[in-house]
Amino acid sequence: MGAWYWWTIFGMALVTYIPRVFPLTFLEGKKLPPVISGVLSNIPFAVLGALIFPAILYVQQGNLLFGLIGAVVAFTLAIISTNVMVVVLGTIGVLAVYSLLF
Repeated sequence: MGAWYWWTIFGMALVTYIPRVFPLTFLEGKKLPPVISGVLSNIPFAVLGALIFPAILYVQQGNLLFGLIGAVVAFTLAIISTNVMVVVLGTIGVLAVYSLLF
């Protein structure tokens, strides 16, 4: 590997490291306002939604209904139940039955 690869890896590591160490260094022991704390606690859900939504549209080539049924079942189970395993297994079960029938 050339030096370019090593500089790229080093740059990616640095860009990933800085946002992680900065809050730990400067915010250690400080209490954040409730508004900021609420926003930060919802970021993982927003990122997860942004990652999953395109997959819903392309989960099965040429069959948009498959992804939409899975999304509706997952959202419905998520509203009804707080257990993630129920949501995952329920959605897999419904889509398995759907794929067997159609």
